[in-house]
Amino acid sequence: MRSIWNGAISFGLVSIPIKLMNATEHHAISFRQIHEKDGGRIRYRKVCELEDREVTQGEIGKGYEDSDGSIIPITDDDLAHLPLPTARTIDIVAFVPADRIDPLQMESAYYLAASGAPAAKPYTLLREALKRSQRVAIAKFALRGRERLGMLRVVDDVIAMHGLLWPDEIRAPQGVAPDVDVTVRDKELDLADALMDTLGEVDLEDLHDEYREALEEVIAAKASGEAPPESPEPAPGGKVLDLMAALEKSVRAARRSRGEEGAEGTEGEEQAEAGEPAARGGAESGSEAEVRHLPRRKSTRAAEEKPAPKKSTAKKTAAKKSEPKTTSRTKKTTSTAKTADKKATAKKAPAKKTAARKRTA
Repeated sequence: MRSIWNGAISFGLVSIPIKLMNATEHHAISFRQIHEKDGGRIRYRKVCELEDREVTQGEIGKGYEDSDGSIIPITDDDLAHLPLPTARTIDIVAFVPADRIDPLQMESAYYLAASGAPAAKPYTLLREALKRSQRVAIAKFALRGRERLGMLRVVDDVIAMHGLLWPDEIRAPQGVAPDVDVTVRDKELDLADALMDTLGEVDLEDLHDEYREALEEVIAAKASGEAPPESPEPAPGGKVLDLMAALEKSVRAARRSRGEEGAEGTEGEEQAEAGEPAARGGAESGSEAEVRHLPRRKSTRAAEEKPAPKKSTAKKTAAKKSEPKTTSRTKKTTSTAKTADKKATAKKAPAKKTAARKRTA
């Protein structure tokens, strides 16, 4: 790697000659402005607005624009006399725990390399001291014409430095947070925790710039005279009407993507996914019912897989209940009624015969 700055690390009376190198690089694809009619490059020319002519680089200097619009010229000699002790020195001013540094302050990252064999011993001493103390060093340094704040930490066996914004360069987040009163229920927090646990961790090495890759395919297709590949239509965005249902759906999707068992939704979950309320008298939404069942999915599925009772058995039981019970008293009453009917029939028969004889006479 090419060094962009040479100087020394200073803490106390220890001085470590070092070289500064960029630790990061940008892979973004940049475009040039062109004339659409003929493809010619569009360039910017440096023109003096008073003389209305293009000037060379040697004629260009520095100037500060005052509040009234007037320009105050500043020469290199003026800057050379500035009291800047960190012009060639990374001056360590303190050692603090790493969590004291707000990530909002972090800017560019650099590697610090020992410059020459004599610097190897003090460089290693500082590196090991940072490792053992589990702290970072706060330092001042000057780069590209201005003094900056930095943080030194150990990356593998190398000392790295992050440029930091000065504290007064961080804007206060006033007016950014929602200005309405919102109540977050415990069920919603539980489901959010479940989603975070399901997504888990990720190896940052597996992440890549998909947009840049797609853009490279478009450029390659255009260069070869082919039609650029068509991208799938993005999913339409919409308002989140049911936060609980959206969280539950996200949990199921994350589980399916990881191939976890039990990722299939229950009937209540399918209703929530379709936006239907659960069939519990309208008291709860389908998503609220899902939260109750989320920690115990296996028992819920087991209950669903139990066979329902046979309907034929239930019908027979109901029929038996509807029939009157036959007792000995009932049987006796029935037989007595039959005997009385027979006697009445026997008495009627002789009376009919007597009446027939009288008519004949």
